[in-house]
Amino acid sequence: MDLILWRHAEAEESVPDLARKLTARGQKHAARAAVWLQQRLPSKFAVLASPAERTRQTALALGVPFKTVPSLAPGASVAEILKAAEWPDRKGAVIIVGHQPDLGHVAAYLLSGSPGDWTIKKGGIWWLTNRVRNDDAQVVLRAAIAPDLL
Repeated sequence: MDLILWRHAEAEESVPDLARKLTARGQKHAARAAVWLQQRLPSKFAVLASPAERTRQTALALGVPFKTVPSLAPGASVAEILKAAEWPDRKGAVIIVGHQPDLGHVAAYLLSGSPGDWTIKKGGIWWLTNRVRNDDAQVVLRAAIAPDLL
């Protein structure tokens, strides 16, 4: 399974939090990230987004249907995110469009096996995959990219 953690792009500073929209710069970053993903995604994938407007706008940049998942709202736990993704058993790939520090916590846990406060930049993508080698389950980082590099 491929698990793609996509942090929402830059958003307005306003209240209420769930209504914040992407800035013009955030829209550009989301569009560039979407092009990068479209060129690399397998034929079978799902997109799951937090109910926050900024994550929904980021997911819309891909131009494919996505599902809004309430449990992915800001403050989602590692367990909630992995459950929504059906990690590691889902077939194909899943893109989680979410928030920091939530996605950073998932990356830290899966890659190090321990809780951690890792940071994923706004609009950034971390692509993880799982595999079994010599009867040992492993998580591999396939890509980590910031929007300014796209």
